[in-house]
Amino acid sequence: MNINDAIEDFISYCIFEKGLSDKTINSYRNDLNIYKEYLSSKGINNVITIKPNNIKDFLKIRSEEKTTTLAHNLTVIKNFHLYLYKQNITKENISEYISRPKVRKSIPKVLSIEDVDKLLDIKLDTPLDYRNKAMLELMYATGLRISELISLKTNDIDLLEGTVIVMGKGSKERVIPVGDYAIDYLNRYLKVRYKLLKEQTDYLFINNHGKAISRQGFFKILKKLLKEKGLNEDASPHTLRHSFATHLINRGADLRSVQEMLGHSDITTTKIYTEVSDELVRKEYNEYHPRSKEG
Repeated sequence: MNINDAIEDFISYCIFEKGLSDKTINSYRNDLNIYKEYLSSKGINNVITIKPNNIKDFLKIRSEEKTTTLAHNLTVIKNFHLYLYKQNITKENISEYISRPKVRKSIPKVLSIEDVDKLLDIKLDTPLDYRNKAMLELMYATGLRISELISLKTNDIDLLEGTVIVMGKGSKERVIPVGDYAIDYLNRYLKVRYKLLKEQTDYLFINNHGKAISRQGFFKILKKLLKEKGLNEDASPHTLRHSFATHLINRGADLRSVQEMLGHSDITTTKIYTEVSDELVRKEYNEYHPRSKEG
C-alpha cells in the first residue's frame, strides 16, 4: 500500500473508530506528512519497504527539535505502524523496539506565598472586583486548571460542605476541598453576581456581557493584576496551579493527596513539585546558612 493511502486509512480509523478530536487529528496528520516527505526523499513510497532504520534516521534528522516534539512525532509514528500491522497491511510492527526519547520535565515556575498574598489583595468596589477575587482565591485554593475553572457551574460549588466538583481531563470527576477563605469570597461574589447577568446562565464566573468568562478573558485579568502589583508578568493561570501544589508540599502535604486534588493520573507528574520544594530548600540554605559557602 502506498504511504498516502495508508495515512488516509489510519486517519479515518482515528476519526471514526477512536473518536479523536479535530485538534489531535490535525496534529497526527501534520506529523505523518512530515514523516512521509522524509520517506519520499529517500525513494520510499510504499509502507512495506519502510525499515526500522528509516524511523531512527528520521528522528536523528529532527534531533534539533524539542524533546517533547520528537516524543510526539514518535508516538504518532508508532501508532501508525501498529495500526498497519494489526490491519495485516505489514507483516511486522517495525516501530515496536524503537525507544522514545526521554522527556525531561522542566521545573514549574511558582509564586512565593508573599507574591500570592499581593496578587490576591484586590480592592472590592465593583461586581467585577468580587468576581476576580473569587476566581483567583478559588484557583489558588484548589489548583484548578484554567479550563476547569471557566467551565464551573453554580451547582458545582457546595458552599456548606466547602467542596467543588470538577470534571477534569478524560472526563474524570473529582471533588476538591475548598478553604474557608475562598468560600467566603465565593459567597460575597454570588451575592453580586446577578448584576453581571444579561440572561440566565449556570456558569459560575461570567464576564461583563453576561457570558461565561473565557480563557483569554481570565488571562487578561491576571496580566493586568500582575502588572498593577509589580509582580512577574510571565506568570500564567497555570502558575497559580503550580503554586498551590508547591505550597502544600512545602508545608508537609501528602503527595498522594496533592495528586488527587490536581487530578493527575500518574503520581510521577505530581513528583515534579517535590523538586521545586528541594530547589527552594537548597536556595534558602545557600542564602541563610552561615557556613554554606567557603570564605
